[in-house]
Amino acid sequence: MPNLLHDKVSLKVSDGSKMDCFVARLRDGEERRPGLIVLQEIFGVDAHIRDVTERLGRQGFVAIAPELYHRTAPGFEGDYNNSATAAPHRDALINAGIEADLRATFEWLRAQPFVKPEEISCVGYCLGGRVAFQANAMLPLKSAISFYASGMTDELLERTAALHAPHLFLWGEKDQHIPAEKRATVIGALKRAGKSYVNVEFSDAGHGFFCDVRPAYNSTAARQAWALALEFLRS
Repeated sequence: MPNLLHDKVSLKVSDGSKMDCFVARLRDGEERRPGLIVLQEIFGVDAHIRDVTERLGRQGFVAIAPELYHRTAPGFEGDYNNSATAAPHRDALINAGIEADLRATFEWLRAQPFVKPEEISCVGYCLGGRVAFQANAMLPLKSAISFYASGMTDELLERTAALHAPHLFLWGEKDQHIPAEKRATVIGALKRAGKSYVNVEFSDAGHGFFCDVRPAYNSTAARQAWALALEFLRS
């Protein structure tokens, strides 16, 4: 098992707030490694997101998961059986705050002596999938990945032309929260803008299929999506 270092860092955001982040990386000297921003589901930077961050750290990334709810609920971990408890914090997010958080996280990665500053990517899940799209539109990323991105509004899609990097979209075809029409709208926007993307739909999977502590977990789709995501990040 790789020797993994995991820690919590506190970043100062441009609006004066402080944001805790969970970081995982290999403990292997001074070698620079690619950076990776890991963006939470509606349930916060919980045990699952920390586990994903550690898994990515073991794959050789300097992985950092910022707490997007730090203004309303620092340290929040939601209940998978009661998403209503997380909804007020999700609804309190505004684009200016999200983008300030992304900028602070990105700049932290670029400043670290163990990170390759020109190789920073992001991956997000559900809420985080939408935020990953925002990140790609505002930051000079190497690549971006959205797992079942929810909340992809027309206003957000107007920023498609600003995307910096290739984007991988991973969806569940049985996702009742993100219908086929919405998925098609997202991909149509990238096609019209002439952006580089990969679009993958898993026919037997629903929303949240990658999360192994949710009822919707689909082990086959999750395993295949993980392999695709790693290849996309590395290629």
